[in-house]
Amino acid sequence: MKRVTSKDGTSIAYDQAGQGPALILVDGAFGTRTFGPNGALVPLLADKFSVITYDRRGRGESGDTKPYAVEREIEDLAAVIEAAGGAAMLYGISSGGGLVLEAVNAGLPVTKIALYEIPYITDETRKPLPDNFPAHLQELVEAGKNGEVVKEFMTKGVNLPGFVVTMMRFMPAWPKLKAIAPTAVYDMTIVNPYQHGKPFPAGIWSNLKMPALVISGGKSPAWMQNGMKSLAKVLPNASHRTLEGQTHIVKPEALAPVLKEFFS
Repeated sequence: MKRVTSKDGTSIAYDQAGQGPALILVDGAFGTRTFGPNGALVPLLADKFSVITYDRRGRGESGDTKPYAVEREIEDLAAVIEAAGGAAMLYGISSGGGLVLEAVNAGLPVTKIALYEIPYITDETRKPLPDNFPAHLQELVEAGKNGEVVKEFMTKGVNLPGFVVTMMRFMPAWPKLKAIAPTAVYDMTIVNPYQHGKPFPAGIWSNLKMPALVISGGKSPAWMQNGMKSLAKVLPNASHRTLEGQTHIVKPEALAPVLKEFFS
């Protein structure tokens, strides 16, 4: 494990494996270097790339200087990119993909990006989320109701059935989810502006001139697939790909070859 210091003094923990061009994997909600889908990708990509995973602020072994702002997370990623050699390619899953978009649009030195199923709601195929949803989660955090944060995020944010979340409470991962539940507010702050069932504003990510690959799973809900297809249309230099048979819980062995091909 290595560390880098962000602009506001927050310590960010990261791991690096393999040799080659720098490829940084950005976690979505509740993900860390050692917990979540990105870790399984590392050994599948490390033969071609220098693969970096990091703990976003408030998670794992990274710090969490308050108050939170999306700009602070962009600065965190900028520090990791600098440690990687000054430029990198980025892959973001779920809300981590939203962070990738915001960071690159802010001007970070990135040559290619790949995104998997950012939970944007751009049409009427599912109920939109209100503007105050991040604030609602923050109120639960301040009340010490981390379990309720997880429940609300999973049911209203991700649109999982309630019985699935009830079952999750009895799984070994539940304490880990509760422990980093406050950071779910951060993820919702990033993606909530585009969860209102409306098309993306024109020119919203006009700075993203680099090649972009937008990916969705063929078994994912229509609203999620539609959001990703819409995203690919508004990015200046993007293509869309569907991974047949995959859901939001994408299998690393299905995803890794696609990432290798795109980033090579």
